[in-house]
Amino acid sequence: LDMSNDEQLAVTSVHLYPMENAKLHHTDRFEVLHRDNPTVILRRGQSFHLVIAFSGRTYDSTKDVVQLVFTYGVRPNIIKGTKAVCAASEKRKDDDKIWYARIVGKDENSMNVEVSTPPDIPVGQWKFSIESKPKDTLKTQSKIFTYADKIYLLFNPWAKDDQVYMSDQRLLDEYVLNDVGKIWVGPHGSCRGREWIFGQFDATVLPAVDLMMSRSSVAPVNRGNPIYVTRAISKLVNSNDDLGILQGRWNGQYEDGTAPAAWTGSVPILEEYLDTGSEVKYGQCWVFAGVAATVCRALGIPCRVVSNLVSAHDANASLTIDRYYTADMEMMDYDPTNPDGDDSIWNYHVWNDVWMARPDLPKGYGGWQAIDATPQETSDGVYQCGPAPVEAVKCGAVGFNYDVSFLLSTVNADLVRWKEDDTSEFNYSKIDSNKYHIGRMILTKKPWIYDPIGDTDKDDITDEYKNKEGTKAERLTLLNGVRASERAKRFYMLPAKSREDIDFELVNLDEVKLGDGFSITVNIHNRSEKERTVQAVLSAASIYYTGIKAHVIKKATGDFKVGPKAKEMLRLSVKPEEYLEKLVEYCNMKIYAIATVVETNETWGEEDDFQVLKPNLDIKVTGNAVVERPCAVKFSFKNPLKKVLTACKFQYAGPGLARNTTVPYRDVQPEEDVKVEHSFTPQTAGRQKLVGTFSSKELVDITGSTEIEIFEKEE
Repeated sequence: LDMSNDEQLAVTSVHLYPMENAKLHHTDRFEVLHRDNPTVILRRGQSFHLVIAFSGRTYDSTKDVVQLVFTYGVRPNIIKGTKAVCAASEKRKDDDKIWYARIVGKDENSMNVEVSTPPDIPVGQWKFSIESKPKDTLKTQSKIFTYADKIYLLFNPWAKDDQVYMSDQRLLDEYVLNDVGKIWVGPHGSCRGREWIFGQFDATVLPAVDLMMSRSSVAPVNRGNPIYVTRAISKLVNSNDDLGILQGRWNGQYEDGTAPAAWTGSVPILEEYLDTGSEVKYGQCWVFAGVAATVCRALGIPCRVVSNLVSAHDANASLTIDRYYTADMEMMDYDPTNPDGDDSIWNYHVWNDVWMARPDLPKGYGGWQAIDATPQETSDGVYQCGPAPVEAVKCGAVGFNYDVSFLLSTVNADLVRWKEDDTSEFNYSKIDSNKYHIGRMILTKKPWIYDPIGDTDKDDITDEYKNKEGTKAERLTLLNGVRASERAKRFYMLPAKSREDIDFELVNLDEVKLGDGFSITVNIHNRSEKERTVQAVLSAASIYYTGIKAHVIKKATGDFKVGPKAKEMLRLSVKPEEYLEKLVEYCNMKIYAIATVVETNETWGEEDDFQVLKPNLDIKVTGNAVVERPCAVKFSFKNPLKKVLTACKFQYAGPGLARNTTVPYRDVQPEEDVKVEHSFTPQTAGRQKLVGTFSSKELVDITGSTEIEIFEKEE
């Protein structure tokens, strides 16, 4: 007597075809898929295939019920969208936005199932099990087969119904799939693209992102909403509030951690965070932005890194950056009107743009949204910023979520100078207002191009953030923002003193090599028919890139006459020995000039940033590079300083080439040509990128990169 057909159907195994599904889901580059026991990584809103094997007999739709159960988080709930139960069926589904399991084939002991997922489910790790039971007996206990590993479901920018969908899918090669890029750093005039390995496919990244999200306040039900997820990323990449990833430090003291300039990319940071569960030391703005880009791209949210050259930090919501001078033209180091903090101008600041629809806002505010993971100011009581629609920043729509006003001042505040004045009710009179200083240029990396030696991959996106400086549209944007702030209104309504009859011009310095001298030059043109007496102060200071003054390098004051209709030039020369010992880590300098015309009381002020340029790290690979064969690499640069460099180390990495390799090095002698060789073993064929840094106690931020063709080994 054959009883096998009456036996309860039992699942013995399930095969999820990790690599075959991954190729269709654009997840096949994740390292964990290439291991002996691959992790399944899929994207929501897109179907995938699996095969279920049964013991003893095949599935019979008249007798058996087979249910696929997917759960997310600690208290899964069908109503909240964190649990799904779908019965395998041979019918076609009529709704694209529901969980569905369709039987597409079966044989003796197995069946092939196509599973569809909704485009708005929470992203991250899902658990999966299969329940089987007879159709006609409700009392029979289900047999449950639990899939041993978790399944990742990520955002899907290739799927039309996903909130992060990007219609120009070629751009996803850059903003989701590119794992090496550039971050533009340095002052306007001498900025450079700093190489950064995002490494979003590294085996440590998704588990580190899981740990980060588990510490967020985003409820599981909201973890499919990119608005909440990216706001949480801006908060958790810094460690100021929750147990986030990176601690910021800007004072040059990094002995108990890694100097921000020494990192080659995000992977060692996320690896340390995952291993220790504690914050990693130390980050600065481009490091926070690099890590945030890795997290976003790993999760499937299109992301670019954005650099704002000459970036405002408006501490008092006035939409102005205010400089105060005493009656005798000394610049004050504090803001006498704002006890809460000082406005500052950073040489540059780096944040991220993430791509999504904004169904919570009026039409027209979807697309790129700015998030900023550097802890600058609090929003809703914690250090987070965004997502702020870039379009809202451009048109001054400060009422929309989130933090549009802060971003607007960052790229478009006016720089206003005030001088002590006993006759003013405010105690200060406005001496000038510079509409062109802030947000001089906003940059990101161009899609599809990588230039290891030049800047052909620089993409100027200033016009996406602001209308052309000085145009009516640009002024209206700022005044839109001003109208929404009582404090800003007060600052903008104060009249500036009228322009008089002398023109001043501070000549900008773009490039000065480390070890060269430089001059501060001011051109003066007296347009009047009378002789004028000018009192002037010229000074140079070393600064941190956050705009904070480190050391005054040289200063000169003087009175002199300018004849009718005459032109004069003021010059202050600075020798290398006057500034070399006073430089701080990124060799940034600021030059200031202020002048008053005695006869008319006309006052003028201007400032400019520049960077003393360091040498690049030259990286060369010798011979052919072949998979799984040792490969030699040479690093070289010349020490530009007349001093010994101590605590020296080289660091390098490259996806598919080498993971986070540190090479300690001896002391480097003054002006020495340094050459060091090392070897690594490539793992992946194709065109790969290697990024390196050199750091020491006395000199940091020496970086370089190269592209290498890796060949398959011959069998």
